Amino acid sequence: GNAVPRLRTRDPDLSSGPPMKLPRLLALMSLLSFLPGLARAEALKVGAAAPVITATADDGKQLNLGDVYKNNAYTLVWFYPKALTGGCTKQGCSLRDASADLKKHGVAVVGVSNDTVEKQKEFKEKNNFPFPLLADTDKKIVKAFGQNGVAFPSREAYLIDRSGKVV
Repeated sequence: GNAVPRLRTRDPDLSSGPPMKLPRLLALMSLLSFLPGLARAEALKVGAAAPVITATADDGKQLNLGDVYKNNAYTLVWFYPKALTGGCTKQGCSLRDASADLKKHGVAVVGVSNDTVEKQKEFKEKNNFPFPLLADTDKKIVKAFGQNGVAFPSREAYLIDRSGKVV
């Protein structure tokens, strides 16, 4: 079929400098996996069940991702490192500008970062985002989706169908 792959983008600020040599990178990764709190779940694969989590949205209300999945043909869960920063604002505005087309195709967008409810509200209002932003201050959503961002979520997006599967 016409499955849409999981979208990944890289933050140019994090990829500057020479690439690490593979053995050094592997040694560093294995060392990090032993540090408590830094180990992560396996990244979600196409066909996997998407996490069903409830979190506080920018409006202060609880939003259950499972309900969002069921009520839309597709849900785009968009992770971004930090509200009100350049790259995150550009990505959010791209999604805002495409929101009419996304809605036409039955896609609901939900943004997620570790920012507070107040910061998410400011980010949404300043940029007129027509979609909810979740305040994942305890990083439960980030961990459930297998994100590898240690300090901040990675810039990634997952497309989930009505049945709750990653497509």
